[in-house]
Amino acid sequence: MTDHEPQIWSNSGVTTDLIVCGLGPAGRALAHRALAQGFSVTVVDPHPDRRWTATYGGWADELPHWLDRRVLAATVERPIAWGTRRFEIDRRYVVFDTAALRDSLTLDAARVIAARATAIEHGSFRMKRPARVHLSSGEILTARRAIDARGISRSPAHAEQTAYGVVVPETIWNEPLFMDWRPDSGAAPDQTPSFLYAIPLGHNRFLLEETCLAGRPALPLSTLRTRLHHRLHTRGITLQGTEPTEHVRFPLQGGHPSPHRFGAAAAMLHPATGYSLTTSLATADTLTGPTGKTIHLLRTAGLRSLLALPPTTLPAFFDIFFTLPPHHQRAYLSSTNPRTTATAMLALFTALPWPLRRTLATATLGLHSPNRTPDRK
Repeated sequence: MTDHEPQIWSNSGVTTDLIVCGLGPAGRALAHRALAQGFSVTVVDPHPDRRWTATYGGWADELPHWLDRRVLAATVERPIAWGTRRFEIDRRYVVFDTAALRDSLTLDAARVIAARATAIEHGSFRMKRPARVHLSSGEILTARRAIDARGISRSPAHAEQTAYGVVVPETIWNEPLFMDWRPDSGAAPDQTPSFLYAIPLGHNRFLLEETCLAGRPALPLSTLRTRLHHRLHTRGITLQGTEPTEHVRFPLQGGHPSPHRFGAAAAMLHPATGYSLTTSLATADTLTGPTGKTIHLLRTAGLRSLLALPPTTLPAFFDIFFTLPPHHQRAYLSSTNPRTTATAMLALFTALPWPLRRTLATATLGLHSPNRTPDRK
């Protein structure tokens, strides 16, 4: 939307600038920043007052200038990663205070409607046709623009990320780990691997989470729970069974780049990592996502590569990734520039041994559809 658009609509009877459908982190950030820019906003969500329970992290260099830093629960200056050996990542990692983040994205001036959007018709400025949002109540809302921020629906055809975590005191664990692929989870070598993610939550607490990075289907939570307990026991930690837990399952595929979508719905979720929050926050002022079709295709190729890798090769794959120059690592994980992303992917590819290159080339070209089926023991 631009400054002259209200003049275009002055005789149309449309008084609302923007309707945002979906009040997860992406939708709420978008609506909050639209209000800050002076737009009139209506938000639609079946449960607009629902609290967020997930734990969110991201890279500090992606945070927008307007974000109140008091929403950060913890900062890790140089995260540690393990493939078959230890690496220090030269990039600051942050963990959000989820409740504080949500509360900071105020919607005081918005019209809030507790309903489900059943259909979204996108308008046309040229034709002076407003956007229309059909609600489960039967009501139809109109605005100059409507954006779908309702996320992605699960499907057996979509790869997913799953994780099972427990929250423990820092007296039990105090080492931040971005990714730990060491083979002490109890999984057999030929089974789908998982890694340990360990991050501070503030208030002397740590989240320890066993994570299946990507799977179609992904590892079940029961398997991840067993592996986490085994891994921690191997490292001298016995859980009491009363620790707070976190369950994670979300699709990595299904979003489509579009100016009428935002967040995961707009393919702003990185399909090879599962990260999307900081991208949504950083681009909320633009009222559209940064992910074009080319970058989406490149990232999807990266996901196909991960799904195609034999289980025994994943730790070595990440060894090679974390030996790349920091600018290539950042480009692969975060860049929305197709050229820098492709350059980083090529650098990773050429650093791999020939057998892995052949596997990744086949997957990237889409010559087959990897469908790793995890052992459900």
